[in-house]
Amino acid sequence: MTIFDAVIQGVVQGLTEFLPVSSSGHLTITQHILGATEDNLFFSVMLHIGTLVAVCAFYYKLIWRLIKEFFRTVKDIFTGRFRWSEMNHDRRMLIMLVIGLLPLVLLFLPIPGTDMKIKDLADLFTGGRYFIVVGISLIVTSLLLLIGDLCNRSASKNMPRHIRGEERVAGRTEMTVADAIVVGLVQCVAAIFPGISRSGSTLSAGEMRGVNKQTALDYTFIIAIPSIIAAALLELKDAISSSEGISIGILPIVVGMVVAAVVGYLSIALFKWLLKTDKMIIFIVYTALIGIAVIVISLMEIQSGTNFFTGVPIV
Repeated sequence: MTIFDAVIQGVVQGLTEFLPVSSSGHLTITQHILGATEDNLFFSVMLHIGTLVAVCAFYYKLIWRLIKEFFRTVKDIFTGRFRWSEMNHDRRMLIMLVIGLLPLVLLFLPIPGTDMKIKDLADLFTGGRYFIVVGISLIVTSLLLLIGDLCNRSASKNMPRHIRGEERVAGRTEMTVADAIVVGLVQCVAAIFPGISRSGSTLSAGEMRGVNKQTALDYTFIIAIPSIIAAALLELKDAISSSEGISIGILPIVVGMVVAAVVGYLSIALFKWLLKTDKMIIFIVYTALIGIAVIVISLMEIQSGTNFFTGVPIV
């Protein structure tokens, strides 16, 4: 792998990991166009670590507050002073993060009659014959973003005229148990179907539940931290078991990580700004157009039996 290749992959990872366009969907599209059947797992792990650094750097103040609140919560539980009705904002956020992660256990349930787990469906849907699934999933992402945006705009219009425009009061600023469970279930769906954006779908789920858009986005990015760590650990395990090792050189790996971290940080800032200024239409239109293009190409491939870009038979 060249330095240029590492930079390109770092940029793609940093952009698509946090912007609501689906990193897994774009990875599948890229591999389909290039005719690649697999990527370097170890390098993929390093890119995930780069994006992990990005979200931790952007939210370091909130993360530090949540860490301190965790120890205070444990202390209050053991001393009998924990009161659900008296939780402050950080403690409620912490509890809701834990609840939001619980549905992810569903991904590890076995599928009856097979040796697969539910999470393994994601690998199945990345195959050439299921390329159309990516297109359909991108359309779903576009629809979810549209519905979420409409819900938020409706909440803003229903505010009293003298405070309209203050986005911080358009919707609830506190997550509930139901909100966290819904977001967690949506994360599971996004993990299975390449093309359904995790950040976009969880943000939209929060907005549909009546949560303030910036609160929903902050929750989406914070809950991404354990998800990114889990994905990196699983890929690292696969990389080690395949004896892949560091076969591409240390310099491209370092460059890819740094680029993914920097681009990821800027992507989070861009996403928050676009959401604040009501410019989500950019992502709604983009995912819809890409989804339609993928569906059209997939139908052509199904008819011809070959990859539209490489001419190789679809397997």
